[in-house]
Amino acid sequence: MNYPIVVHKEEGTDYGVTVPDLPGCFSAGSTMDEAIAMAREAIELHLEGLIEEGMPIPEPASIERHKANPDYADGVWAIVTVAASNLRVRAQRVNITLPERVLDAVDRYAKAHGETRSGLLARAAVHYMADQGAGATGRPAPRGKRKAARKARR
Repeated sequence: MNYPIVVHKEEGTDYGVTVPDLPGCFSAGSTMDEAIAMAREAIELHLEGLIEEGMPIPEPASIERHKANPDYADGVWAIVTVAASNLRVRAQRVNITLPERVLDAVDRYAKAHGETRSGLLARAAVHYMADQGAGATGRPAPRGKRKAARKARR
């Protein structure tokens, strides 16, 4: 996962880092390199917290999309890569039943996109629940919040 970060520096302060795709995820460092390294750690911890709470993982948006936000004016942009394998998340084996044609389609799609069947199904489930406005409980949010959640991701 490649998350854009924006780094700000004012005279007499450390480098401050904001992760636009992860509200509430901030970091800092005394050098640019340290700020980026600390941002990676902050992103990993933030994602682990979301996972533990049963919340969906926000997909990173492009830097171009975020540049339009005046809060990030005069910032320096960078990309922080976070490997899902670095996240302390235990997988659990489950037994599900799918129509053979659906399973074949899932396998073809996963193979064509360099994914595994399990990874694709997990990501699809998380996206579906996010589209429905589901939170930590997995229950859909009230109708108005679902529309707001979809609109915010666009």
